[in-house]
Amino acid sequence: MKLLVVAAEARELRGILGHAQHPRAARAAADWGCQALLGAHELLLVANGAGAARAAAAVKGAAQAFRPEGIVSTGFCGALEDKLELSSVVVATEILGARGRFRTWNVSSESPHHLGVVSTIDHIAQTAAEKSVLRQSGASAVDMEAAAVAECAAGLRLPFFCIKVVTDLAGEDLANDLNAALRADGHFDTIGVLGSILGRPWARLPELVRLWSRSIRAARALGNFFADCRF
Repeated sequence: MKLLVVAAEARELRGILGHAQHPRAARAAADWGCQALLGAHELLLVANGAGAARAAAAVKGAAQAFRPEGIVSTGFCGALEDKLELSSVVVATEILGARGRFRTWNVSSESPHHLGVVSTIDHIAQTAAEKSVLRQSGASAVDMEAAAVAECAAGLRLPFFCIKVVTDLAGEDLANDLNAALRADGHFDTIGVLGSILGRPWARLPELVRLWSRSIRAARALGNFFADCRF
């Protein structure tokens, strides 16, 4: 099966590439692209920055040349359910977005994972209070891209899958204002983030180190799941 796999950042896809064969750079209408084989599947992995518009642009551009048989939204997410732990894999049963609800196709796997609804919003959910409000919709996790990818898949009449991995917990507040650091191109202003540390260095610097460490573990967990699951 030819699968177009869409994430916000290339680092979210590194765990998948760790299990893939014959990875090679790919020309895609995205900031980053790579083709590889994973079991019986031919993958086009793309990362084009955070947010709905960036994700939709990546799908529309890549789909024309690659002609996928299915589309996967993947990458990091925030937990809305207390039972979700760091690096928990969430397989979405439905996507909630500003433009509607989207159904997903199921994947099967013996690897540990959670089934639940993913809510897509237009910013990073930075506080436990906001996550609690989002939880009232019935969603288990929150991201910024899945609904846009799902809408594109529906327009192309292709199977849509959503597999996310948790990097921040439902009860956590973020000390760093990551929304302020998110540029129009969907990438973070690293210099701006580092400069903001001076305001609260005792809280913001350790948090950035934790988030970086978590992202490495989460990408590995995501890769392990992809290597085991069946689409």
